[in-house]
Amino acid sequence: MRARQNLIELFSTFLQFESNRFSGWVTDAKLHRSIKACLNHFSEAKVSDDFWAVYWHKQTQKSEKPEVALGHMSAYLQEACYWTVQKMMLRSQQSYDRVPDLFQVAIASVPKILKSCNPDVSGSVKAYASIAFGNIIRDYLKQTKEADFCNNWALLLKTSRKLLTESLQNAGFDTATRERYLLAWTCFESIYLSRKNPRLRQTAAPDSATWQAIAAAYNHMRHQLSSPGGECSQETMERWLIECGNQVRKYLYPAVKSLNAPKPGYEEGELQDELVDNFQESLLTEWIQEEEQAARLEQKKQINTILTEAIAKLDATSQQLLQLYYQKTLTQQQIAQELAIQQYTVSRRLSKTRESLLLTLTRWSQQTLHISVTSDVVKYISTVLEEWLQAHYHRE
Repeated sequence: MRARQNLIELFSTFLQFESNRFSGWVTDAKLHRSIKACLNHFSEAKVSDDFWAVYWHKQTQKSEKPEVALGHMSAYLQEACYWTVQKMMLRSQQSYDRVPDLFQVAIASVPKILKSCNPDVSGSVKAYASIAFGNIIRDYLKQTKEADFCNNWALLLKTSRKLLTESLQNAGFDTATRERYLLAWTCFESIYLSRKNPRLRQTAAPDSATWQAIAAAYNHMRHQLSSPGGECSQETMERWLIECGNQVRKYLYPAVKSLNAPKPGYEEGELQDELVDNFQESLLTEWIQEEEQAARLEQKKQINTILTEAIAKLDATSQQLLQLYYQKTLTQQQIAQELAIQQYTVSRRLSKTRESLLLTLTRWSQQTLHISVTSDVVKYISTVLEEWLQAHYHRE
């Protein structure tokens, strides 16, 4: 892959694929004009990619029309997403997905990633996004594994009430319809329970007698609904449950719209052409102050110093495990073979080592940043630690 050469390219170009391979960079004209106008107003001392990443990230969160900022951040994270996909493909030998498909699944989540990222704590938007892209792809592969190989009846038997509810809400069904579908699913699951097997991917459709029993159970329980409606036939039950299966599948395996996809109804042009060119001079009055940037960089230095010192205090075995896992990127099984120990021992020692480092970082956050420790904060700090470990051993 050809690396992008300057800030204008970093914040205005998008990956282009040919077949299953990278073929080049495509420039978005509106984003090109936007970042060029910004750079014309500032000296070189203030225009590192890290500076602009933090700025555009903040614009996505507070701007009334964040489309331009979101476009810049999507462009900026193209390489991070691409290399994360490549790494995941190497580790997932059984995946039938192609690189462009997984890339689009991950890059489509940029708005969600930016919403959960806090550069003041994590330090690097790109490093945080790389971790998040990996998690998104893993979840996607896990979901599609079921969605691809299960027929509707097996999928419904594997589905939880919470997942089905979310699927129906996502599809836009009204409350009354959702209640009917959920009751129909409850009757189906309870009567068809003998067929339920978490490993079974293909389950035969209920026979006529079973459908009759499902319909009878539904009609007996329908008075519990806020809008009971009339009695339902077994044909109605089958139609409703097929719709439930289809909506669960769509929810688990959503269609991903590429920014490079053609605009519907047009012979030329792409979806990304619809990005609103709303860059105004008013944006230039809201730049991140130099003090803010300096404080953030100082926090990054402090985190680096604290964690480096904490690792130096670990015993030799723990340090070796971290090097093998993060620097040499060995799996736990490979580490166990190299050190001639059990895999569960490797897993336990790695977990204890990370917990020790997490405790150190959490205490620092409490004392220095005055952050109240909650489960969400600990989860976030854990992500910061993970990205730091990967970056630290990658540099070494």
